[in-house]
Amino acid sequence: MARKILVLPGDYIGPEIMAEAVKVLQEVDQRFKLDLALEYGLLGGAALDATGVPLPDETLKLAKAADAILLGAVGGPKWDAVERHLRPERGLLAIRSELQLFGNLRPAILYPQLADASSLKPEVVAGLDILIVRELTGGIYFGEPRGVRILENGEREGFNTYVYRESEIRRIAHLAFDLARKRDRRVCSVDKANVLEVTVLWREVMEEVAAEYPDVELSHMYVDNAAMQLLRAPKQFDVLVTGNMFGDILSDAAAMLTGSIGMLPSASLDQAGRGMYEPCHGTAPDIAGQGKANPLATILSVAMMLRYTLACPEAADAIEQAVSVVLDQGLRTPDIYTPGQQLVDTTRMGDAVLAALRGR
Repeated sequence: MARKILVLPGDYIGPEIMAEAVKVLQEVDQRFKLDLALEYGLLGGAALDATGVPLPDETLKLAKAADAILLGAVGGPKWDAVERHLRPERGLLAIRSELQLFGNLRPAILYPQLADASSLKPEVVAGLDILIVRELTGGIYFGEPRGVRILENGEREGFNTYVYRESEIRRIAHLAFDLARKRDRRVCSVDKANVLEVTVLWREVMEEVAAEYPDVELSHMYVDNAAMQLLRAPKQFDVLVTGNMFGDILSDAAAMLTGSIGMLPSASLDQAGRGMYEPCHGTAPDIAGQGKANPLATILSVAMMLRYTLACPEAADAIEQAVSVVLDQGLRTPDIYTPGQQLVDTTRMGDAVLAALRGR
């Protein structure tokens, strides 16, 4: 029986990068006899324009029936003026919530060919391999109550609620520790327990779960120090686990250690390992339609999908090796270009990965 993959191209550069990722996915499907069936849906601004909502019922229905989801990117200035509940990003938050995609995996891996593209000295980042595990369906992004109100003196006040239940913390902790067992067996939990009660509980639950993993070392770090340490000595980390807001910020900071956020894939998993896979970067409206977008993060998201949800590690390895071959050839999109390399457009980069997969 064919396994269903829902493809959601999204907005601005989303369709451009997705086209290249789909070519690669179709190649490994044929080569490794994966028996995949691709379906397409709308999410974000594209969905809003076509249906009036950022997450149509039809898309949600397809998502719930899919074995995995491949997403481009959503949002952009075109929809800045729409009502908040109709913003494209609300569609992304909603699909994560509806599918209970609580665990966001964001690897920060520096390909040796890109050491000079990092904003830090090569000796600081060479060999970098960090996995950030971000809780994705709780915390301040989802907490209630929230809104903007008028005080008695007429002044406006904005408010959000930062809240985590013990069960939410426990399941993301288990995910982080399980993943650490497959790596260097070290977990650093990032919180702000010196000022936020919710992260006092976070730290307590992390300690409780750690007792079940005596072979994994647990440490704690305040988020402000973690941000500093990522820039000072990033290779001290193996697995970082943290809440929604802190993970959002730290994963983007870690992305720049690798040379470009255009190189970084991500996975969002549910309790059973089903997931949605997407690049860490946004929709990049300033370069949409110009062939400047880097498709490698989306292509590497395909590799993560094959590894974590579809249990096809050989196909995942083949894609990652093909990307490395292309970088060895000196091909670069503008975001990772340094003098002396060969500047290529989005399609050419995708074609090069495809050729490397085929051994040409």
